[in-house]
Amino acid sequence: MEIAKKFEPNKIESKWYAQWMEKKFFRSVPDEREPYTIVIPPPNVTGVLHMGHMLNNTIQDVLIRRARMLGKNACWVPGTDHASIATEAKVVNKLREQGINKSDLSREEFLQHAWDWTEKHGGIILEQLKRIGASCDWERTRFTMDKDYYNSVIDVFIDLYEKGHIYRGVRMINWDPEALTALSDEEVIHKEVNSRLFYVRYKICDTDDEWLTIATTRPETILADTGLCVNPDDERYKKYIGKRAIVPIINREIPIIADEYIDMTFGTGCLKVTPAHDINDYELSIKHKLQVIDILNENGTLNNQALHYSGKDRFTVRKEIAKELDEQGYLVKVEDHINKVGFSERTNAVIEPRLSLQWFLRMQQLAKPALENVLNDKIKFHPNKFKNTYRHWMENIKDWCISRQLWWGHRVPAWYAPDGKFAVAKTAEEALQKLKINNPNLTLENIKQDEDVLDTWFSSWLWPISVFDTQVFKTGVPNDELKYYYPTNDLVTAPEIMFFWVARMIISGYEYMNDLPFKNVYYTGIVRDKLGRKMSKSLGNSPDPLELIEKYGADGVRVGMLLSSPAGNDLLFDSSLCEQGRNFSNKVWNAFRLIKGWKTDEQLEQPAACKIAAKWFEARFQQQLCEINDLYEKFRISEALMSVYKLVWDDFCSTYLEMIKPGFEAPIDTQTLNDTITIFENLLKLMHPFMPFVTEEIWHLIKQRKDNEYLIVATWPEQKQINHDILQKYNMAADVITNVRNIRNEKNIANKVKLSLQVIAPENCDKSFDDIIIKLCNLSELKYTNEKISNAYTFVVKANEYFIPFSKEIDVKAEIDALNKELEYTKGFLASVEKKLNNERFVNNAPASVIETERKKYNDATQKIKLLEDKLSLLK
Repeated sequence: MEIAKKFEPNKIESKWYAQWMEKKFFRSVPDEREPYTIVIPPPNVTGVLHMGHMLNNTIQDVLIRRARMLGKNACWVPGTDHASIATEAKVVNKLREQGINKSDLSREEFLQHAWDWTEKHGGIILEQLKRIGASCDWERTRFTMDKDYYNSVIDVFIDLYEKGHIYRGVRMINWDPEALTALSDEEVIHKEVNSRLFYVRYKICDTDDEWLTIATTRPETILADTGLCVNPDDERYKKYIGKRAIVPIINREIPIIADEYIDMTFGTGCLKVTPAHDINDYELSIKHKLQVIDILNENGTLNNQALHYSGKDRFTVRKEIAKELDEQGYLVKVEDHINKVGFSERTNAVIEPRLSLQWFLRMQQLAKPALENVLNDKIKFHPNKFKNTYRHWMENIKDWCISRQLWWGHRVPAWYAPDGKFAVAKTAEEALQKLKINNPNLTLENIKQDEDVLDTWFSSWLWPISVFDTQVFKTGVPNDELKYYYPTNDLVTAPEIMFFWVARMIISGYEYMNDLPFKNVYYTGIVRDKLGRKMSKSLGNSPDPLELIEKYGADGVRVGMLLSSPAGNDLLFDSSLCEQGRNFSNKVWNAFRLIKGWKTDEQLEQPAACKIAAKWFEARFQQQLCEINDLYEKFRISEALMSVYKLVWDDFCSTYLEMIKPGFEAPIDTQTLNDTITIFENLLKLMHPFMPFVTEEIWHLIKQRKDNEYLIVATWPEQKQINHDILQKYNMAADVITNVRNIRNEKNIANKVKLSLQVIAPENCDKSFDDIIIKLCNLSELKYTNEKISNAYTFVVKANEYFIPFSKEIDVKAEIDALNKELEYTKGFLASVEKKLNNERFVNNAPASVIETERKKYNDATQKIKLLEDKLSLLK
C-alpha cells in the first residue's frame, strides 16, 4: 500500500465522518452501560460558526469521545435555539428589503415568514459543526420551537403560574427601543461611556429669585419630572423642603421632597425625580406619592406629552433641549462625565427604563436549592473561581421579566375577557371554561390571547430535561430516557451566560426533577485576538473557522485552539496556533510513515537496546497516562493535551524511535516492530479525542482491521502499575546522553565522529541502558575502568565519573586555550570579591545577607578555579 508523503486532511476528513455516521457510532440509546451525557448549548438558529463555537464544541467533543472510549454510553444531544429577538430582527430586515413592513402583516403571516427563514438557515451551524468532527447524536437534534418542546414550555408556564410563582404586573423594566421589547436585567450590558453632565436650575415657587440646581445626564427627561428631592440632613436645602419648584420649559409645579436616599456629595445634592424613566426615581415616587408621567414612545421617540419635541428621537431631543435650556437661562453649566449606560445585549441599543405591564417569575424561593448545591460542590464549577460570581448573583436575585413584545416565540398562554380579566390555560377552550365561571355569556369570539411571547431563555432553561422528555412537566413522571440520561454529566459553556442559562437550568432541575441537571460546569474563556480584543465581525478580527479548517485541517485547528485555552481564561488566538496544530498532525503522520517504511527480518533477534527501549516507553506511557487521566478529571483539558503532545513529540518521536530505529536500509526485528505498533496504537487512542481524523486514518493504515474495529470505539488505554525503577534508570542514562551531546556541541565535534566513553563507577552500577547510550551518542565503545584518564573531557552523573578521551578529531591546544581563558577570568572575579571582603568599611556596614552572598561567590569561584586547574593538569 502506497502511503502519501504528506498528510492531506481535506482528503480524509469527510471520508471518516461519513463512515462514523454510517456505522452509527454517535448514536446512543439506553442500555446496561453507564451513561455519559452532554447537552449542547443550543446556538441561535440564525447563527453561523464562529471561534467561540469552535472552542466550546471542540471541548465537548473531546469529552464525549473519551467517554465513548472508556466504554460509557456517550450521548451528546445537539440542537438550536429559536432566539426570539435575533431571529425576529433578521426576518423584519429581510421583509423590509422586500418592501414589506411587519405592521402590514398579520401575526400568522409573519410567523410563516419566520418559519421559512428558520427552515432555510436553521441547520447551517449544525452542518458546520460536523466539519470540526463534532460527534453528536444527530438523530436527537432538537429545536426549541418543535411542537412537543413548545408544549413543554407552555406546561411549565401554567404550572408555575398555578403555584403562584408567575404573576402579571406593572413594573419598571428594561426596554429595548430597537427590538421593541422588554428585557431581563441579565440581557442588559452596562458600559462606561463618555457623556455630559448638564446643570439645570429650577425656580422656587413664590420667590423673587431663588433657584435649585440639579445635575443630569438626560436633560430630555426634564419634561417628565414630577419632583425635586434633597437629603433631609443637607443644611443647604432644609428651608426648601415642602415648597414647590417650576420645571423649566414645561412650567409644571412640582413638590420638593426629602429622602435619605439622596447622596449629598454627588452633583449638587439635589435630584430631579422622573418616575417613569428611572428605577430609583420610581421607588421614590411610590414612597412619596408622586405623579408618574411617561414621555417616551416604544421606539425611543418622545410622545405628545413632550410639547414641541413630540415625535423626535430621544438623542436628538437631548441636544435640542440643552440648547433651549441655555437660551432661556436655565442651563448653568455642562461638564464632561463618565457614567455607566445600559445597552441591549441583542441589539446594542441604549436601554430605556420603562414602566410596563409584564409577566414576571418570582425567583427568590426557586433559587434556594440552586444556590445551595453549587456552594456545597454538588455541582462543581471549573474553574472554581466562578462560584463567588454565581453566589453574589443568586443571593441578590430579582424577579425575572419573562414576557417579550414579539411574535416569534412561545406565546404566553393567557386569554383575556373584554373586562380585562384573564385565565391561564393550554388552549382557548380551557381558558374560556375558567373565564365563564364569572361571566357565563362569554364565547371564544369574546376572548383574546396575550400578544406577548416568552423570553427565549424561558425555553432553554428546560433544555437538559426537555431534550429527553417533554411530557414530564405535565405528568410529573419521567420517561425511561429521562431516567437513564438525567442528570447529565458535564456542561461546557461560556461564563457570560452563567445567569442567562446555567443558573436557570439548575433552578428548573431542582424544581422539576428534584435533582441537579449536570454534575460539572466547564467555563471556557473568551476567544480574543493577539492584541487582547474580543473577536467580532465589527472589528474584522475574527477569522472564518471553515477557512481555518481548509488551510490547517480540522485536527490542526482543534489542537491549535486547545493548546492555550485553560478553563475560564481567555484564549489569545493567532493562526500560528493552528499552524502548530497542523505541524503536530504532520509529525504524527511522519512517525507513522517511518514505522511503515521499515522492512522486517524474522530471523533477527530483538537487540537489547530495543528490548529495554520498549520497557522504558511502557513505563513512561503509564506515568503520563496517570497524569492525563487526572487532568481530565480536573477538567484541565488544555494541560491534558499538552501532556499528550509532549509524550508523542518528545518521548516517542524524538527519543523512542531514535532508540529502536534500524541503520540505513537495514531491517528491523519483528518483535521490536510489533512492540512499536502496539505503543503507537495506544498513543493514537490518547490523541484521538483531540485530533480524531488523522488518528482514525493512521489506525486503519497501520494494520488490517475488522469491519467495526474503529479507533472512535476502541478501548481507552488501561492504567497499569508504573515501573518507577526503569524510569529512574533511564533518567540517569538520559543525563549521560545529554552531557555527551553538550560536549559535542560545545567542542564542535561532528555527530559522525565516534567517541569513546569511559566510566569510573561502583561495581553494582546499572548497565541496562548502556546499549541505548552507545547508539544515541554514537560511541565506539562504553568502557568501565578504575583509572582516571588524562587528556579527556569529563562529567559526573550521580556517583559515576565519565571521560571522553581526546582523539585526532579533537583540538587539544584549542581546549587548553579555552580553559586558560576561563581560568584567567575566574581568578579576576575572585580578586574583586576578595577586595570587597577585605574592606572593613564594607563588611561593617553592609547587610548580613549581602555579606553572605559575597562569601558564597568567593567559595564558588575558589572551587571553580580548582576544577579548571585539575582539567588543565590532565591535558598537559
